[in-house]
Amino acid sequence: MKRYFITGLLIWIPVAITVWVLALIVNTLDQSLLLLPESLRPEHLLGRYIPGLGVILTLLVVFITGLVTANIIGQRLVRFSEKLLARIPVVKSVYYSVKQVSDTVFSSNGQAFRKAVLVQYPREGSWTIAFITGQPGGDAARHLPDHVSLYVPTTPNPTSGFFLMVPRSELIELHMSVDNALKYIVSMGVVSPPARSPHR
Repeated sequence: MKRYFITGLLIWIPVAITVWVLALIVNTLDQSLLLLPESLRPEHLLGRYIPGLGVILTLLVVFITGLVTANIIGQRLVRFSEKLLARIPVVKSVYYSVKQVSDTVFSSNGQAFRKAVLVQYPREGSWTIAFITGQPGGDAARHLPDHVSLYVPTTPNPTSGFFLMVPRSELIELHMSVDNALKYIVSMGVVSPPARSPHR
């Protein structure tokens, strides 16, 4: 009896959490419809609320923004708006900090979160999975020439974690994709990634 109940939980818990996360995302993105004039909202035009239209609107706005800023005129508008934001003290600090992180993470040329490694943390003899985010910068680079910057995520919430600078020689490079490593971390080691042989 107990075994059947646990088996049922293992089936329904991932489904319930997936539906909850998707519903949260859709409901959040649907708030973008509030930016439209009331006469252009789906409730007014169609007479009823249709979930998901805000997701389409958000994706459309993001796509058009990328399309516009891909040319010279759009890039000038972006630079002009950034100059305006640079004149506002608090907004400047927040905006440029977030922009630097997003440019690093989402850039196709960046190497952030591109490699999973093993590192001894929080003490010697205890190992955890971390992600290489780059190399020490600023004055730290002068003191730590052979070190790399690491992000050590927490379990089961990988969006929080620790930033470390450790010697490259103390790391073990994993032949594991970032996606598999994140699944391994989120599952608290329950979902083991498939074994991969090192590339020759």
